[in-house]
Amino acid sequence: MSVSTAASTAAAADQPACRDTTASLPVLGRDVTVPLVTGGEVTYAALDYAASAPALQRVWDDVAAYAPYYGSVHRGAGYLSQLSTDLFENARRTVEEFLDCRDGDQVVFTRSTTDSLNLLAAALPADCQVFVFETEHHASLLPWRDARVTYLNAPRTPGEAVATLERALSERDPHGPALVCVTGASNVTGELWPVRELAAAAHAHGARIVLDAAQLAPHHPVSVRELDVDWVAFSGHKLYAPFGSGVLAGRADWLTAAEPYLAGGGASRKVSRRVDGGVDVEWHESAARHEAGSPNVIGAYSIASACKALTEAGFDTLVAREQQLIDTVRAGLAEVPEVRVLSLFGDDAPRVGVISFVVEGWNSSHFAAALSAEYGIGVRDGLFCAHPLVRTLLGSDPQTQGECGAPEAAPGEKSLNAIRVSFGAGTPDEHVERFVRAVKELVRDGAQWNYRTVEGRCVPAV
Repeated sequence: MSVSTAASTAAAADQPACRDTTASLPVLGRDVTVPLVTGGEVTYAALDYAASAPALQRVWDDVAAYAPYYGSVHRGAGYLSQLSTDLFENARRTVEEFLDCRDGDQVVFTRSTTDSLNLLAAALPADCQVFVFETEHHASLLPWRDARVTYLNAPRTPGEAVATLERALSERDPHGPALVCVTGASNVTGELWPVRELAAAAHAHGARIVLDAAQLAPHHPVSVRELDVDWVAFSGHKLYAPFGSGVLAGRADWLTAAEPYLAGGGASRKVSRRVDGGVDVEWHESAARHEAGSPNVIGAYSIASACKALTEAGFDTLVAREQQLIDTVRAGLAEVPEVRVLSLFGDDAPRVGVISFVVEGWNSSHFAAALSAEYGIGVRDGLFCAHPLVRTLLGSDPQTQGECGAPEAAPGEKSLNAIRVSFGAGTPDEHVERFVRAVKELVRDGAQWNYRTVEGRCVPAV
């Protein structure tokens, strides 16, 4: 059986589940049980999708069907190498379709969103000016160290975001290159940003724009054409695809003009010795230019499999069901006066399944530890690698330094961090219902167990 046939068979076997409009998509780990400090076991409720979403069962089945046929791509004459090369390049085309790319756009496979944006940062033309809001994830906030960067204050409405960008762009040198970097959905608040309007503002002032779609692509369709962005970056591990792969897709000219992100085999087309003893190199002008080394074939294939699964399930159905989960969580938290949900744009802003909050009287690390140890619920606490944004939302100085993990505050002490619950296409209704119930019980009754701080992390005392 060929790998294409094997993968198709695996996908077809999972098709009825993907078409089920009344339930979550099957994911790995949905039946895993974990022990509770209070005794017994419970099915684990994975509610940290914003960090890493569980792999879709469909993706795992497709990868398992391909694994016996694995071979090195682009460089082998053998059957398995040719098969793997075909699969790798077909994965690229699948991503192009998933993102609705334009003719001439390139899809470069990377390790993650962070890697994608660092690649683009390395490809910026000389004297490029970059505009980025302080609300970005560090993957979008930090790669531009070699450019002239203008950091923009956190807006409080989508309209203010567009107006802030327009003012900043109107003051720049109109003759030099410029790039705007913006998220599609916040990894802290889940709120959707006005990407199309920001792209229009950027282009009106002669700038280009890159979309960080790490939190958007798993929840909503992303069309490069409709949003009119120049590049889009996302991570496989948030798109229900494991194995450490990401994507940078968009215009080819800056990427082709730049030196390869990594120098080595695969990126080079011709290499020869010079008479003086040096080396001459002719680099590829395709996406291979920035994919030196043996690529992560399984990672790329897993992204393509996830793209197909989400497309076949139908984003209209997925978005509608996720909105029901969002409504359940927000309604439940609204019933607890001690809970404050963090937001930039207000309660009515459209959002994906990412919600951050603080609980009066609780250290956030303590609360998250109790959710895990006493209820089998996995959430995240801290600053979510978006320190300036979280500090702003908490009303502290956004310039205050902080750690990505929990601070050194003991249980019961106030901490300048928050709790984040996040979910998506693989989340069963019971998980969010258990979460809401657990929040109410913890606030009302307190934790049933004693906790202590070990190396900055709150853990059950033994």
